[in-house]
Amino acid sequence: MTNEADVRGPTGLSVVHEGRQPHWQLDHIDGGSRIVLGGDWLAQAGTIAEFPPSEIGGLTTGQHLSFDTAGLGRWDTGLIAFLWDAKRAAATAGAVFDVSALPVAASKLLGLLPDSLSNPAARVRHGFRPVNWPVNWIGGQTAVLLNELGVVTGLLITTLRGGAFAALGRARMRRVDLYANIRDAGPSALIIVSVVNFLIGAILAFVGAVQLRKFAADMYVANLVGLALVREMAAVMTAIVMAGRTGGAYAARIATMKGNEEIDALTVIGVPVSDYIVLPAVLALVFTMPFLYLYGCLVGMLGGFVVSISMLNITGSGYLHQTLDAVPFGQFVFGFVKSIAFALMIGVTSCRIGLKAGRSAADVGVAATRAVVVGIVGVIAMDAIFAVIADVLGI
Repeated sequence: MTNEADVRGPTGLSVVHEGRQPHWQLDHIDGGSRIVLGGDWLAQAGTIAEFPPSEIGGLTTGQHLSFDTAGLGRWDTGLIAFLWDAKRAAATAGAVFDVSALPVAASKLLGLLPDSLSNPAARVRHGFRPVNWPVNWIGGQTAVLLNELGVVTGLLITTLRGGAFAALGRARMRRVDLYANIRDAGPSALIIVSVVNFLIGAILAFVGAVQLRKFAADMYVANLVGLALVREMAAVMTAIVMAGRTGGAYAARIATMKGNEEIDALTVIGVPVSDYIVLPAVLALVFTMPFLYLYGCLVGMLGGFVVSISMLNITGSGYLHQTLDAVPFGQFVFGFVKSIAFALMIGVTSCRIGLKAGRSAADVGVAATRAVVVGIVGVIAMDAIFAVIADVLGI
């Protein structure tokens, strides 16, 4: 049979469908009211009845609203939604909501829901205060910066401790990950490092030639190119290239892993993220950056050599001899140390930005962009600090 019957009583409303369609009826009993439930209350069916608040009007404060679930079949959140409507209506009338006859699971779920929908408190607007606003903003940004510096410092210390364990042969990382990161950060970056440093050396030689030619000091172009590359430009430009190429890739990779819940999976199974992901990436940069710096110095001097030979009255042997006399070994050591410091900063900050990224696809691009910006600004800021230290030490 497919007939439907609507039954309306003096004390309530029930919609009865033959079969297992959900239906309910409100009956008055001694001491309160009772809701009789029947049928399957499944949200996916799309035929869940709603509890009108007006039906609870007969209850007074202190009376009980109970349930009869003898005819209740299957149920899911569709039943919980109906019961929540009844619960809020009872709370509004001051009645006692009796859940003793409900299924245990339903009563537990219902207990998690509030008795009423509270409106969020309106935000108090104190108006614009031109005196306090800058102070509050500066204080908030300073607190955020100090907290982030603390987190990055902790990550750096953990990475250094992991590097010490790796040197002792007790590293908790996979060698295949280290080798893969070294290949990506080293040989794969040779082309762009070559192009950038060659052009930098050529530009330095060209600018120097234009000025030194006026004083018949063509030979000192080799001094200018050699010192500028070894002391500053090779290390800085190589670090900037690596911040844009490798640092952004680290942040994007880790942000993608976080979005795919791979970071959560590693944490759940007890694998330290700092050892499994951060340590191989940072060690790869620390290992490859000094060699890329030396390679950049060589390629940059080659660029200066090409421009000097073509524009100035300088022989190849004279240029080489002048370069060797102008650049002492201590300058290479200074640049070597700077490149290691740049590698640590780029690796740790890029990994930290990836770890704190969001979980959406857009957050991956944001993390990569932020890692590049932070890396470039950090390299320039650290180079300024090294310049002051070199001046103080007389290097």
